[in-house]
Amino acid sequence: MTEGCRGYIFSRPFFGERVPQHVQNLVIRDYCARRGLAYRLSATEYAMPGCWMMLEGVLEELPRLDGIVLYSLFQLPERDAARQAVYRRVLAAGAGLHGAVEDFAVHSADDVRRVEDLWLVRRFLARTEQES
Repeated sequence: MTEGCRGYIFSRPFFGERVPQHVQNLVIRDYCARRGLAYRLSATEYAMPGCWMMLEGVLEELPRLDGIVLYSLFQLPERDAARQAVYRRVLAAGAGLHGAVEDFAVHSADDVRRVEDLWLVRRFLARTEQES
């Protein structure tokens, strides 16, 4: 028996955005309610840049979870290899990886490709904004 979906939020900015933790939790709760997912309290990532300790802890819980609901898919690790490792672990566990803001769930390799396309666009836009 699984225990629903664990939320995952940030206490640091991502892609130059900072969203208060309570707002992230509200968005995740709303997403879970709309999708009929049982919501479990969110794990809050530490503020240190490049820290993924809480994400690692949630990934360890996957055998007992239906999935992970991130506030945004852009809260995944920026390094491609690290992000791919997250996808592999989630899919291997038969779980889902949800992005509440993007209203998108990863359940297959095709879904991973779609998310990676979003990452490419987001990186391109970030570079374009820096150059302006």
